[in-house]
Amino acid sequence: MKAQRPVPATGATGAPTPLAAWLVQEIAARGPITYADFMRACLYHPEFGYYTRAKAKPAADYITSVDIHPIFGRMLARQLAEMWREMGAPPEFWLVEGGAGTGRLAAHILDFIARELPDFYRAVRYHAVEISAARRADHATAIGAHIAAGRAKSLAELPPEIPIGVIFSNELFDAMPAHRVVRIGDELREIYVTSEDGRLRDTSRPLSTPALAEYFREQSIELAKNQVAEAGLEAARWIEDAGARLGRGFILTVDYGYPARELYDESRSRGTLLAYERHRTTEDWLRAPGEQDLTAHVNFTALELAGRRAGLQPAGLVSQSHFLLALAGANQLADFDDASASEIERYRTSLAFQTLVHPDGTGEAFRVFAQQKGIASARLTGFLPL
Repeated sequence: MKAQRPVPATGATGAPTPLAAWLVQEIAARGPITYADFMRACLYHPEFGYYTRAKAKPAADYITSVDIHPIFGRMLARQLAEMWREMGAPPEFWLVEGGAGTGRLAAHILDFIARELPDFYRAVRYHAVEISAARRADHATAIGAHIAAGRAKSLAELPPEIPIGVIFSNELFDAMPAHRVVRIGDELREIYVTSEDGRLRDTSRPLSTPALAEYFREQSIELAKNQVAEAGLEAARWIEDAGARLGRGFILTVDYGYPARELYDESRSRGTLLAYERHRTTEDWLRAPGEQDLTAHVNFTALELAGRRAGLQPAGLVSQSHFLLALAGANQLADFDDASASEIERYRTSLAFQTLVHPDGTGEAFRVFAQQKGIASARLTGFLPL
């Protein structure tokens, strides 16, 4: 691994960020910290974390599929309704959204279901799960009417038991803390964050846990010499835990990433960790702790293997383009707009949909992964051949 010069951990004002000062103190007290711990602090520190601080405005740094247009939520709602029917249309059906943010996707889904799918709406028990109290506070506005109707709840964590339904997420796992490792000679070592004269820098040390070596061994992955890679132990634990809580149903994941063989190809020898700030990506992730988003690509092979340990079986992995085109084609684009939409509104919806499925945009970068539990077989339109 090439040595990295110490980075001044400064924010937009040029002064050290509050989290940077906290990290320097932590490192002085306990020694170098893993990248998983560094990312966890940067993103979720109760006071200074990117997602949890009171004045955080993540939308200023990136745009998700949900931000582009409500059509994304409408298509997703169609797939959720089909899953309900595939399971016999039970009178109560849980929809549990992990990483619900401000509730925008929840609002798109619930508003559409209430308007277009009243039978399904009566069965729905929507749980918008968001760890950030600051973002969870917005749920009262975003889905307040559905909460009042007894169809939705706002929670800080997953319910202990989810008897029947779907646990789903959009861009949840890419924001989970990940370890970083590097192969030096024949040895797998971990990359830590340390401090030098009040500045942050990388350093390599022995692995913090044997689980890291097992993570790669289980997937039959051997890194090339000097190759850097991320290991999403927390994402794998989340899926295994969610699968254990689910009695019967599906887990549906929308995120960007690859199966292990593609993710750890030598062409990605520097890993996939990126910092997002003001719609720009950089590899300067030590620069402004708490003031920029940190993400790493999702390993869908690891999610599959972790799910199997909780009784989940893979039910399909397709690009977002494939998923949305299959669903839109199945109902002949009927959900693009309601009957009262103007010609301009229809045109805007069409443009938004093209953005969502375009190969050079989110269409091919994002993948949709379905896992099922307690279901012999299911016909899911979003995963059928086009």
